[in-house]
Amino acid sequence: MTRSRKVVSLAALALVGSTLAVPAAAEPAGSAARAGDIVSAQTIWAPGFEYARVWKITYRSTSATGASTAVSGTVIVPNERTGAIVGYGPGTHGLGDQCAPSVGLQRGTEFEGGLIHQYARKGFAVAVTDYEGLGTPGDHTYTAGRAQGNAVLDVVRASTRLTGAGLSPKAPVAVVGYSQGGQTAGWAAEIAPAYAPDLNIKGFAVGAAPSDLRRVADANDGGANFGLVLAAGVGLNAAYPELALTNYLNAAGHAAYADIRDDCGSDFGKYANRRLADYTTTDVLNRPEWSARLAEQNLGTRAPTAPTLMYHSTGDEIIPVAVSAALRPQWCGKGAKLTYWQVDTGGHSQTAAYLSPLVTQWVADRLAGASASGNC
Repeated sequence: MTRSRKVVSLAALALVGSTLAVPAAAEPAGSAARAGDIVSAQTIWAPGFEYARVWKITYRSTSATGASTAVSGTVIVPNERTGAIVGYGPGTHGLGDQCAPSVGLQRGTEFEGGLIHQYARKGFAVAVTDYEGLGTPGDHTYTAGRAQGNAVLDVVRASTRLTGAGLSPKAPVAVVGYSQGGQTAGWAAEIAPAYAPDLNIKGFAVGAAPSDLRRVADANDGGANFGLVLAAGVGLNAAYPELALTNYLNAAGHAAYADIRDDCGSDFGKYANRRLADYTTTDVLNRPEWSARLAEQNLGTRAPTAPTLMYHSTGDEIIPVAVSAALRPQWCGKGAKLTYWQVDTGGHSQTAAYLSPLVTQWVADRLAGASASGNC
């Protein structure tokens, strides 16, 4: 989850400009579509990325429950490229289609644009997922870890199947993300050996991941960022319809549910200092079906098999650093080659910006083939 005022704190990294789309031929998925197959592709003008070719794409992926689904995203290929690919999991953008990273990149208003530039400027192709339901029909399955991990791995696959991109399916790959994107990168790290063994993954960078959703929800209930908890409830309900969230909402809850489903993260502040109890008729998170699905989102059940960087600030006011501190021994105990940075770099959004050059260099080293000793 990413704090709504991240838009402000990362303003220095954002891009501003106009939009011009250049049509390209759609590429059908085919009668036997695979995860990562291109459904459609269009070259676009993305302000600030004049040094690269950029495509808006739709591609096949897999939902949290194993169903085939279509996801949108953006592929950025620098003119002076190394051949390596970075799969980029964005942080919280919201629940409405207008909030999708691909929309912001095309408009020149994407608040993570500066972070993406740091990879592209090094010559890495960057494949950015919008996630399931954010930019495509249906609700965004926000915080459903498996769906997000699948989506970022599949956008990398899609980039190698994109006509004209010139990217090899054997290219070295890194998967990165912060906040919601950190959850995404962490899930990708755990499932890649089984879900995407065809990818040549050299490393993962997992920033401030909400690796224990129940703990994160409890930390934000009644706080300034409660809107993220409400959004996560809507997202998990979209991923797992049997959770039947609307059965447990009071009148205020039904109104909030209808309202937030098309909000961007910058709108979530209107729910500051509220609690789940203000919107529900029962203790939803302690219902057996909710407890089980929440637990399924936890990281730590499988070890990443590629070198992994995990980083988190002690001053994080949204995602408690304790969740990363708890994940560290779980991954290490299963044999992960983990580099762990617990830093004191201030709040959630500030840390994303402050550490980004160091994270980018760590990723660049892995893509160049340098070893990582780790510090388990």
